[in-house]
Amino acid sequence: MKIQDSASLTEAEPLLDLAALRADTPGCDSVIHFNNAGCGLTARPVLRAMLGHLELEAHIGGYEAAAVREAEVRGFYTSLGELIGSSPDTIAFAASATHAYAKALSAIDFAPGDVVLTTRNDFISNQIAFLALRRRLGVEIVHAPDLPDGSGVDVAAMAALMRSRRPRLVAATHVPTNSGLVQPVAEIGRHSRELDLLYLVDACQSVGQLPVDVAEIGCDLLTATCRKFLRGPRGSGFLFVSERALRAGYEPQFIDMRGARWTGPDQYRAVDTAARFEEWEFPYATVLGCAEAVRYALRVGVAPAGRRAMALAARLRAGLGGLPGTRLLDGGRNPAALVTFAIEGWSARPFKAALDARGVNSALSYREFAQFDFGDKDVEWCLRLSPHYYNTEDEVDAVVASVGELAAAGEQAAGGER
Repeated sequence: MKIQDSASLTEAEPLLDLAALRADTPGCDSVIHFNNAGCGLTARPVLRAMLGHLELEAHIGGYEAAAVREAEVRGFYTSLGELIGSSPDTIAFAASATHAYAKALSAIDFAPGDVVLTTRNDFISNQIAFLALRRRLGVEIVHAPDLPDGSGVDVAAMAALMRSRRPRLVAATHVPTNSGLVQPVAEIGRHSRELDLLYLVDACQSVGQLPVDVAEIGCDLLTATCRKFLRGPRGSGFLFVSERALRAGYEPQFIDMRGARWTGPDQYRAVDTAARFEEWEFPYATVLGCAEAVRYALRVGVAPAGRRAMALAARLRAGLGGLPGTRLLDGGRNPAALVTFAIEGWSARPFKAALDARGVNSALSYREFAQFDFGDKDVEWCLRLSPHYYNTEDEVDAVVASVGELAAAGEQAAGGER
C-alpha cells in the first residue's frame, strides 16, 4: 500500500492510499464508523481467511482442516511477534483481552497482604478483578495518584510506592477505554525492572493504533484484543508472556492438555512456551482471521496509520470543542484516537440513538466504567468517538455537524422545560 510522508501530526493529511483501504473495507459504504475503540471494521482479506477456513471445515472436517492450515495458524504467532517485538513462543491466543488478563492474574500466587499497585485510569474489568482478588484472597489494591494537570499517572509517586510497598504486581493500562489518555507505560516499566517487580500491561486500545514494543515497555505480561484497532474478528485477543516469566514457571491456575503434558499418574509438566495459557479447543477460523488482520496492519504500518487516526481525532476534538453545550474530557499531552465528550440537554441512550439514526457509529461510557476518572470529571456518562486511518476528513466534519445539530436541539429542549 502506498504510504506518503507526513508533515504534521495535528491535521489529518492523507498518509495512505485511502481509496484502496476503503475499497478493502465493506462497512465504509454504509456507515461512518467512529467506534474503532469498540470494534474496527473488518477488511476483506480477514473475511476471506475466515470464510475460507469455515468452508474447508465443512468439506473435510474440523480436525482435518486444522491440520491443513497448521502453517497458517503458526503465522498468527509469527506476525504478532513481529508487531509487538517478541518471539512467537511468548504469545498465547485468547478469546478476548479480558480472558487473557484473567489468565495472567490466575498465574500469580497471591497471598493475603500482597499489594497490587495500579493507576486511577484502568479498565473496568481489570479493577473488578482486583476487587475480587481482595475479597477472595485479602489482596490490597493501591492506586498511584495522577498528576495535577490530568496528564496521567504520577510516575515518580508510583515509583516511590513500588519501593515502599514492594507490590506483588504492578499493573497499568496503556490507553484507558474511557478517554484518549496515553499512559507512560515504558516509564513505569523502567522502574518495575529496576526493582525486579512483575509488570502487567493492558494494551487493549493501543495495539494496532500505537507502536507497541514489549521490550521497550519492559513488561512481563501484556494483554490485548484483536477486534479494535487491529480490525480483527470479535472473540479474539492475546497474551504476551515474557521469557523471564515463562522461565520463572508462571502458568494459569487451570491448565489443560494444550498447555501441559500429563507425565505420570500424579504429575504434569507445563509446556515451555506461552501455549501453556491456551486451551485445547481452538477457534481456528478466528485465529486465521486474526493472523490476516495483523499482517494487514503490518502492511499498512502501525506508525503512519496511528498518526492519521490521531490527526483525525485532533480534527474531531477541534470541531467538537467549538460547539456550545459540549465538554471535551480527554487528558494528556498527545491523546490517542479516542475522543470523549459530555453534552448538555441529553440523556445517554437517546443521544446515541440520534447519532445512530444519522449513520454514525459511536459508543457510550458510564460512571461505572471509570469510577475514579469520571468522579474527578463529575460526569455520569459521555460519548466516545474513535476514528481510524480509513476514515476521512469529510466524515469527521459530518460527525461534528451532526453533534452540533443535536446539541442545539438538546439546548432548545432544555430551554423549553425551563
